[in-house]
Amino acid sequence: MVAPLSAWPWENLGIFKYLLYGPFLAQVLYSRMGEDTAKSSWCLHLLIIWGLRSFTHVLFGSFGNMLFLNLSRRIIKQGVDFKLIDREWDWDNFLILQAFVASMAYYIFPILADLPLWNARGLITVLMLHIGASEPLYYWVHRHFHGKYLFTNYHSLHHESAVPQSFTAGHATFLEHLILTIIAGIPILGSVWLGHGSLSLVYGYLVMFDVLRCLGHCNVEFIPYRIFEILPFLRYLIYTPTYHSLHHTEMDTNFCLFMPLFDAVGKTLNSKSWQLQKEINAECGKRRVIPDFVFLAHVVDLTSSMHAPFVYRSLASLPYTTHFFMLPFVPIAFMVMLAMWAWAKTFVVSFYNLRGRLHHTWVVPRFGFQYFLPFAAAGINKQIEEAILDADKLGVKVISLAALNKNEALNGGGTLFVNKHPNLKVRVVHGNTLTAAVILNDLPKDVKEVFLTGATSKLGRAIALYLCRRRVRVLMLTLSTERFEKIKKEAPADCQSYLVQVTKYQAARTCKTWIVGKWITPREQSWAPPGARFHQFVVPPILPFRRDCTYGDLAAMRLPDDVQGLGSCEYTMDRGVVHACHAGGVVHSLEGWTHHEVGAIDVDRIDLVWNAALKHGLKPVSTS
Repeated sequence: MVAPLSAWPWENLGIFKYLLYGPFLAQVLYSRMGEDTAKSSWCLHLLIIWGLRSFTHVLFGSFGNMLFLNLSRRIIKQGVDFKLIDREWDWDNFLILQAFVASMAYYIFPILADLPLWNARGLITVLMLHIGASEPLYYWVHRHFHGKYLFTNYHSLHHESAVPQSFTAGHATFLEHLILTIIAGIPILGSVWLGHGSLSLVYGYLVMFDVLRCLGHCNVEFIPYRIFEILPFLRYLIYTPTYHSLHHTEMDTNFCLFMPLFDAVGKTLNSKSWQLQKEINAECGKRRVIPDFVFLAHVVDLTSSMHAPFVYRSLASLPYTTHFFMLPFVPIAFMVMLAMWAWAKTFVVSFYNLRGRLHHTWVVPRFGFQYFLPFAAAGINKQIEEAILDADKLGVKVISLAALNKNEALNGGGTLFVNKHPNLKVRVVHGNTLTAAVILNDLPKDVKEVFLTGATSKLGRAIALYLCRRRVRVLMLTLSTERFEKIKKEAPADCQSYLVQVTKYQAARTCKTWIVGKWITPREQSWAPPGARFHQFVVPPILPFRRDCTYGDLAAMRLPDDVQGLGSCEYTMDRGVVHACHAGGVVHSLEGWTHHEVGAIDVDRIDLVWNAALKHGLKPVSTS
């Protein structure tokens, strides 16, 4: 049975809970037409405050996930996984509650309608009431919520979040936030009752209250320890992210709201609070944990650039799609893009842990269209080279290149860097061997004939050679007889007859298995017979134009179930699914292989890599 007041009244409404703000908006619009102006002003202020407070939590959430800035300042080193994100999905329920409580206060305290913009005495009053009432009351209530009954039925929900972030501050039961609302309201209503209230006080106190709550939960220690060495008394007046994080790991200590003074008086102060903060400050900028594996990704376009954990983690935890409410932020993304070009350094955006090995995703600050500009090639290769050299210097074992970072025309599938730096200790991997294996193992076991576009590409060549060895007839679409003959000569003499050059799509009118390595138009798809299946390794994926045919996804694999700290989706992939080239690098790292995987695909290794992937718990998406 659910404990009383533990569930939120609107928890079953989902996204429709935001319609609860409708009456406030309606009141503002209705009153603007000549009705109660004071009431509409109060509703307008509540909506503005809601926006400011929401933005505060999102801003701190973004900062907490900016691993390229604060990876070495993280207090709890675990990654933020999907379970934690889903658990805290409705973190903003308390803002709806407090908006309704504030609207009720308007009727109970009519003086709220006549608040001045500023009252200097209110600042002193609210500070006195906060220190003298809110802080000790919260400390007393918080300690009682760690009692057996209250903790089990209410407060344990908040402590289920292993890695606190700003959204964790709002993740609690209805009863807890009801009490917190009363505690936060004491200084404001007290100041108003004493005649010292003002609109700036209401705005300032509530926003600062959230700022300090987010500060304690952000999991990034950014407050310099030197401040407390110069002014020791400050350590009792304001807590730090480290201080509050210790409450989540050692729950019988550090109960205060914002002031450690009350923990000192109550003898619940954790003795490690400031020493740990000092150690984290001392380690700032140092790589304490070196990843075994790095996936070097790239940005696709402006809208997808916002699909990153440090923009908004909830969106990043879902497969990428264009959200219309994000379009107004495209100009900001464009400005960030220019800054990234000027900075011209790769940056880490996410990490996860697999079999005790840390895996990072680094991003080259270049957008997809740039890879097709001839004059940009040298700059892009320079950034990729710098990333490889940085990984080599750090002691990374394997670095895997994403799709455009290993483009054949750009750097020969990574051969440029390996040839230029023959003494690299880090292994450079393009992952295409596993990509080919995923595509090949998705084909019907009894297939006799396939139609292959992009036939002379790196992947097309490997697929054609592999299939002809299995006595599968391959219709290779290419206008270059020279390239076709070169590939044909690589096949065993008794298998060469299974490779057939074709120059038109009409040649595949009776072939029901298409492998698409070059983007094809709906008109070109029309040549496939009904019931055909389009397997593909082309970026972007082809449009599913034919309703009488089926379309395979891009080559991808699902990571093992024991992966830890994974909380963002890789572009359009589902949760826990990564592109095959990414998975290929993971397998390379787990197997401890010491060779570079660059340039042409070794057809003899396709089955070897596939079996290694399955051995380590990776699964093809189609059967996982």
